[in-house]
Amino acid sequence: MVRIGTLPMRLLALRYGADIVYTEELIDWKLLRSKRRLNGILNTIDYVDQTDGTIVFRTCIEEKERVVLQLGTSDAVRALTVAKMVENDVAGIDINMGCPKEFSVKGGMGVALLEQTDKAYKILHTLVVNLSIPVTCKIRIFETGDETLNVVKKLVSTGIKAIAIHGRTKNERPQHAVHTDIIRYVAERIPIPVIANGGSKEIEKYNDILKFKEMTGCTSVMLARAAEWNCSIFRKEGLLSMDTVIKEYLKIAVDYDNSPSNTKYCIQNILRELQETPRGRKFLECQTLDQICAIWDLGDYCVEKQSQYQKMGIKGRWQVTPDDLEPPIKKQKADGLCMKDVIQMKVCFIRD
Repeated sequence: MVRIGTLPMRLLALRYGADIVYTEELIDWKLLRSKRRLNGILNTIDYVDQTDGTIVFRTCIEEKERVVLQLGTSDAVRALTVAKMVENDVAGIDINMGCPKEFSVKGGMGVALLEQTDKAYKILHTLVVNLSIPVTCKIRIFETGDETLNVVKKLVSTGIKAIAIHGRTKNERPQHAVHTDIIRYVAERIPIPVIANGGSKEIEKYNDILKFKEMTGCTSVMLARAAEWNCSIFRKEGLLSMDTVIKEYLKIAVDYDNSPSNTKYCIQNILRELQETPRGRKFLECQTLDQICAIWDLGDYCVEKQSQYQKMGIKGRWQVTPDDLEPPIKKQKADGLCMKDVIQMKVCFIRD
């Protein structure tokens, strides 16, 4: 999910028992303006936005064989260009044809592709024949099993390795019941694995995952909100407490220099209504990673790790200057101003 499926949450899910993890949906244009960099301090591979120095996608060796990059796209050429960029850093590429949000639909992405099946076919087929890694897609159902099946058969004919099916239509939202019967209807009639999605309301513990899998007749289950609320849902041994999950998440966030805003957003989605408690309100006032960590008794750990990284020469977004970007931003000309007298400061425009 957007802003949730970043590296710390993906690693936490894998450590708790998830078999495969997905990135948040990354838009093709965003990746096209990024540059791949090896981060020797964090031992990560970073895709850095060349317009402002922000991290578009960060990954590491621990997840390499099990991370799928979910791509938002409406164009086969752009999709392939991006996929070739990341091909050696991920385990697979998934095309998002299930997002119903206005941003995606207006851009011809997400569920809009299900109304343009020729374009969807072209995107998937182009990737399948040109990549060395598996290609999959995620869709939403139509009103009937037969209508859904007809579209799925066309997508399957591209050679994709699996398809994830969210059991709601494009107009339905989480408060609506998931149509497990339609997922099952399709799963029983196609030759590739089907990944069932949309059951978070019914999934509160690990055994519920197995029940949802059996109910839908699928080979596996994809979790979004249930994992967002408590990532230890993947543990066969049972759920861990919210505080334990937050602490383990925070340690990974610190270790991989995750942005404070993204870290805060992920914890907000774990706390949910507990944001209104005294501790929750104190948390909401936090602006930095060490302030967040201090609430869960990890302040010293955060400060020490950040100090270590700074001594090693790590660059945060606030330390990026135009000359650091590739290619460097062209210097502006100023009438009547001698450019050699201009002082360039380490301040970067940050979009959150």
